[in-house]
Amino acid sequence: MRGVNRLGARYRCPVELAVDLVGGKWKTVLLARLKERPHRYGELRKLAPGLSDKMLTSRLAELQELGFVARVPATEPGRDAYALTKAGERLRPVLDALYRYGLEAAADRAVVIEEAGSPLTR
Repeated sequence: MRGVNRLGARYRCPVELAVDLVGGKWKTVLLARLKERPHRYGELRKLAPGLSDKMLTSRLAELQELGFVARVPATEPGRDAYALTKAGERLRPVLDALYRYGLEAAADRAVVIEEAGSPLTR
């Protein structure tokens, strides 16, 4: 994924831009988790066990740069959390649709979905 400063100035289809912005497995998973509620870094780490620390840090930085996620300071030191911004909240219907599609696709293909930590909420 190209960073916000490297996005193309022109696209041939709105879907192309949308995928350029939120495409990739981990960014979408992180956005879906943050759709539930704000999460601290350690919570996100547990909710995405296949994601390395380096990749988590990188994806969170990209999502912040794109304006979808903000780091929210906590009252206690070291307890900052990540939350969706207004731009991130506009992704809620898209994330809901992906969630529903994933459930339907899993049922159609007899795929088991093992959700780490708390289940993704609709």
